[in-house]
Amino acid sequence: MSRKLLSYTAISLVLGNSAIADVPNVTVDIAPVHSLVARVMEGVGSPKLIIPAGASPHEYSLRPSEAKSLQDADMVFWMGEDLAPWLEKSIETLARDAEIVTLLEESGTKLLDFREGALFEEHDHDDHDDDKDHDDHDDHDGHDDDKDHDDHDDHDDDKDHDDHDNHDDHSDDKDHDDHDEHAHGAHDPHAWLSIANAQTWLNLVAGKLSAADPENAGVYFANAAAGRTEIDSLVAEVNGILAPVRGKNFVVFHDAYQYFETSFDFPAAGAISLGDATDPSPARIAEIQGRVEDEDINCVLSEPQYNRGLVEAVLSGTDAKTGIIDPLGHNLEAGPNLYSDLIRNMAKSLAGCL
Repeated sequence: MSRKLLSYTAISLVLGNSAIADVPNVTVDIAPVHSLVARVMEGVGSPKLIIPAGASPHEYSLRPSEAKSLQDADMVFWMGEDLAPWLEKSIETLARDAEIVTLLEESGTKLLDFREGALFEEHDHDDHDDDKDHDDHDDHDGHDDDKDHDDHDDHDDDKDHDDHDNHDDHSDDKDHDDHDEHAHGAHDPHAWLSIANAQTWLNLVAGKLSAADPENAGVYFANAAAGRTEIDSLVAEVNGILAPVRGKNFVVFHDAYQYFETSFDFPAAGAISLGDATDPSPARIAEIQGRVEDEDINCVLSEPQYNRGLVEAVLSGTDAKTGIIDPLGHNLEAGPNLYSDLIRNMAKSLAGCL
């Protein structure tokens, strides 16, 4: 039986012959999060996507249709200003009557600090995963920790996150290697690449939607539970893909992957660009080039959302291979399957390059 048919069957079991209630209009910022929300809503409704997967969420201009999606929204799920500072004002202006769910500020979200410098020292991410602001969920380190989170209905968004408010300006001609976190705050905003976060957010989304649409609560939570099970299977699959190339070294285009690295214990050696994808300084490029030339770097990865010129400059004169890794899913169909396909494709890209 197909998953879609199962979803409709679940609706029938929960609602019987009663009319389906008005489903909230839901809008989501980026494709991977949109996929998780779509998985929870499957068989009930479909969320709208604001930022196309082929665009960088760090900077983007809304099209009229995307602005209208915000204007019509009853609920907005977005990562937060640390990922897309330009979007905050649009949400405040256009979605004034909507419930706003800022995932980076939600209790249970695992947060990692920005890494310092172009080259990464091997270290245990668990030491600073999320003990910053999310003390009540410190035990989410594994991939099976989110099985029973059905009580995440009420994760208020109005927590005090002062560390997100300080957007220090920074001169273009300075070397930012040691101050990546100054761009948008202390925490790396690419948190959707954490498997634990994805599983936690499935329940969070189900809780938020159930509060707004209680008649479909059973469907939302059933879909969330199924989604978590699917992610558990995905983890095993991805570990199998990466197993033959463990121990090899790679460099990424911008420092967006440490949540993926932590989830699968597969660390990168460095990043050409900063965590917010701003242009690196000449000193940072030279540092990466030296590492690629002098050490055993097997692969330098570019991204479809950005120009390959910097990657080609780093690769010049070296034997390292190049590949493309995509943290947003630009070539994937938006919808409930995108998240799993995205994580799987990232693993395949890594393995293929290494």
